[in-house]
Amino acid sequence: MPVIPVPGRQRTWAALTPATAYVFGVESADDTRVVQHYWGPRLPGAALAEVTAGATAWFVTGFHDPADATELLPVDGGRRWGVPSLQAVYPGGVRSVELSFERAVEHGPGELELVLRDQVHGLRVGLGVRVHDDTDVIERWTEVTNESGEPVHLLRLDSGAWALPEQAGTRYAGVAGAWGRETRLHRGELPVGETTFTSRTGTTSHRANPWIMIGDAGESGGEVWSVALAWSGSWRLTAQRRPEGDVAVTAGFGHDGLTWPLAPGAALRTPPVLGLHTTGGYGAASRAWHAYARGHVLPTPAEERPVLYNSWEATGFDVTEDGQLALARRAAELGVELFVVDDGWFGARTDDTRGLGDWWPNPDRFPQGLGKLFDGVRDLGMRTGLWVEPEMVNPDSDLYREHPDWTLHYPGRRRDTMRNQLVLNFGRDDVRAWALAWLDGLVTEYGLDYLKWDMNRSFSQAGWAEGGDLLWIKHTLGVYAIMDELRARHPGLRIESCSGGGGRADLGILRRTDQVWTSDNTDARDRQAIQEGFSYLYPASAMSCWVTDGPNPVTGREVPLRYRFHVAMAGTLGIGGDLTRWSEAELAEARELVAAYKEVRPVIQHGELRRLTGTPGVTASAVQYTLGDRVVVLAYNPYKLDERPPRRLRLEGLDPDAVYEDGAGARRHGAALMHHGLTPASWAPFGPDYRSEMVVLRRVQDGS
Repeated sequence: MPVIPVPGRQRTWAALTPATAYVFGVESADDTRVVQHYWGPRLPGAALAEVTAGATAWFVTGFHDPADATELLPVDGGRRWGVPSLQAVYPGGVRSVELSFERAVEHGPGELELVLRDQVHGLRVGLGVRVHDDTDVIERWTEVTNESGEPVHLLRLDSGAWALPEQAGTRYAGVAGAWGRETRLHRGELPVGETTFTSRTGTTSHRANPWIMIGDAGESGGEVWSVALAWSGSWRLTAQRRPEGDVAVTAGFGHDGLTWPLAPGAALRTPPVLGLHTTGGYGAASRAWHAYARGHVLPTPAEERPVLYNSWEATGFDVTEDGQLALARRAAELGVELFVVDDGWFGARTDDTRGLGDWWPNPDRFPQGLGKLFDGVRDLGMRTGLWVEPEMVNPDSDLYREHPDWTLHYPGRRRDTMRNQLVLNFGRDDVRAWALAWLDGLVTEYGLDYLKWDMNRSFSQAGWAEGGDLLWIKHTLGVYAIMDELRARHPGLRIESCSGGGGRADLGILRRTDQVWTSDNTDARDRQAIQEGFSYLYPASAMSCWVTDGPNPVTGREVPLRYRFHVAMAGTLGIGGDLTRWSEAELAEARELVAAYKEVRPVIQHGELRRLTGTPGVTASAVQYTLGDRVVVLAYNPYKLDERPPRRLRLEGLDPDAVYEDGAGARRHGAALMHHGLTPASWAPFGPDYRSEMVVLRRVQDGS
């Protein structure tokens, strides 16, 4: 889709997507403001000019100038009192940024750059806008270049700000949580003032995720405006609701208190901030984000993710060749396709106090390396994977003893450990070169198909003498660069992002990884809520879900194996329990459920998701996936008498004029399934706790 000049209006453009329009331009006579005029359903060409009329000057007072709420990049300077997206300190302590529009540069039919400049201090600011012909997601970013002869210090550089129309409403949806409780959905009234979601940890974090949806909408209807940041380091997103009625969202990397030096000639480009408008409620917004991720983010969107087995919960640090092969044989019998060896295989790593950073096979446990183990795994018909944590080091390691300067630290200050770890500085060239060398060596020597890239510790004492606060940006860019290079050298390699569970899940890391470890908490009941929040932005194929032992190792809750499987089947299925302790009955049931998942895997991983009803993990609930003629419904009922479930489940998005057939040969019309519904057996009013089922339908003919 194009970015076009608006007919009849000077210095005004419209970014057109299949269903929406985003209109912006130079609004002020002195060329100092680039503002958003409109963002919503697509308009006919003649109407594009109309939305630019009657700007905001009528409401200017001595205390309020509404134009800064609609600016694409409001700066700290002039008569602006809202949330700034750009703050800079020039030589002499000058803090007022004064930009003026210079020109627009086309970079193809779908991309436009607006160039602004601070003429006095030589700061060039490029505002990028890009659209695609297969999505309503609009991509924006900012690039700042110091063209003066003196250094400039940036205090804030967001990717861009988005203004919401007055009819957008003020209710919002987002996710928040903690370790083991990631991506829990939160909805509410956006309060007057500034609501900030942020991470100061150096990663996306467990506590929040960099997106927000705003609109007075339901799951299946109403307008929703979404803003998401594609970044995996510290970040900040501020939703500003003014008493006068304006609502705006600005987002970017970094957090309060940082200063980024910009030397003469240096440039700094932000990660993309993405905007999406939909008219079908939160469900339509999610499906649009999923389609965007498949079309423009994920490196292998068309692949079916394999059923994996991970050894961590079975063995902990007690990793041996014989023990792993015993687990591999059981996993293969269940139909597992990828076997992943977790922590404990390297250096002196017999517990979490030592060895991290020494990335060679433990000489006592694997005197001949990992070759025999992985050959045995491949002989069983499975692919091979390995857990790594490249960004961390134990002080008790050969690496730290040789290179203590490679960790984040300030001279003369202590180095606090967490999980007995320190953080390596991936902003440094030598650290990145070291990491790439051993990672490439492992993948090459053992023919690895898969890496589980973990990151188990937040930044602290984040000092870097050469780079200063640029560390917070360059570390993440360093991680990106190594992943990109590994994939370029090994096109068959697949990577999973992990950070103590779901601490690094975002559209930036997903450009380089195939899936995300959603949470260390594998309790099926808790996972339902975690997976619901995850699904608001990210597709099912990117959501790693494990079936582990009962009672659950994190919560101690006992949940039937079938229920555990059905919850894990809502994304990319994995198994992480101690299979040597599973009974023959459990193994037989697991084998049956793995086979059932493989039959419907394309529908779940690549189909359209609909969250049908209920509060996952609390009341009866269901999710639906549709791909072509196939429909899969996963229905859950966690409690027998706590709350009486509905008797009927109405499906969505079917062809009302078609006939659908279930696995037993029963046929129903699409209209009846949507308006009258079906009756899940698991929703019967009496029965045990934790009942679940999978319903599979196929469109077999047009109805009459």
